[in-house]
Amino acid sequence: MKDSNKRFTYRVKRVRNRINGTADRPRLSVHRGHKHIYAQIIDDGKGVTLASASTLSPELKGKFEVTDTVAAAKSVGGLIAKKAVEKGVKKVVFDRRGYEYTGKIKALADTARENGLEF
Repeated sequence: MKDSNKRFTYRVKRVRNRINGTADRPRLSVHRGHKHIYAQIIDDGKGVTLASASTLSPELKGKFEVTDTVAAAKSVGGLIAKKAVEKGVKKVVFDRRGYEYTGKIKALADTARENGLEF
């Protein structure tokens, strides 16, 4: 597997085989795009998204001049935690989708923990 996209896809599949969201502990899935960062809380048993947040959310849109920064990731982490706690979700399983646990991913996770999520 020399192509970086193939390696990334392999990592994503490997992580998803081990992580599964349930009704008790839904999955907090993070996607890091070139311009934006996205987070969803998903109940895989029902196939339902319980809460979602991104730099494109109405609460955060226009707040940042550049949306692919650590500061933007922290805001998304705080927003997803706030929405989850409002829905009654406090414990989640963190799905980093093959991304390294540094930078934006770590900032989002730390801020989500500070705002009430446990994982």
